[in-house]
Amino acid sequence: MIKDKRKGEKPIPNDIHNYLNEAQDAVLNKIQEFGWSLQFIRRPLFQEPIVIAANAKGDAFGVLEVDGHFNTEPDILLRE
Repeated sequence: MIKDKRKGEKPIPNDIHNYLNEAQDAVLNKIQEFGWSLQFIRRPLFQEPIVIAANAKGDAFGVLEVDGHFNTEPDILLRE
């Protein structure tokens, strides 16, 4: 059994703008025009949040980097 690490937190917090900087917010708005959507925000302790988006089919993922770059080949491990 895989234990959920969120401990009651939602995958997408209600206050997403507290987790996104201006560059990330602008990129999110742009990629949504192409069918991408915010999937979740990882919130590791003492580290920058990691913003994950997925394409419409859900078979491709990307990270909205702090500098506003949309990285479609991130070096992260995602759970099923």
